[in-house]
Amino acid sequence: MTPLRVSIFAAGAAIVLLAVVFELIRSRRLQERYGLLWLLTGVVILVLALWRGALGQLADLAGIPYPPSALFVLFLLFVLLVLLHYSTVISDLSEQNKTMAQKLALLENELKELEAGRTD
Repeated sequence: MTPLRVSIFAAGAAIVLLAVVFELIRSRRLQERYGLLWLLTGVVILVLALWRGALGQLADLAGIPYPPSALFVLFLLFVLLVLLHYSTVISDLSEQNKTMAQKLALLENELKELEAGRTD
């Protein structure tokens, strides 16, 4: 069974995470689609922290001898998934940036040709 002190700390951390995410969404500094991922994570951590038996069963199922470690393993897996998602977003943005730079270069070249045609 998870020690009470660990459960209280995890529940407090989850509540702080939820409050921060709500504030970031409210102030429009975090888009809703990303906020939902973080809200789901906060809720899962809060539920597992408060429902100590579920965390013990999850740890047993995963073969983790110390139940609080299962909580941190879940959080680590989530962070890795978010990082993977952000890597794909960054890759897409990088490709779009390259395409836009190429289009801009073509437009600048076309503009120079048009200006050169007017002065002749």
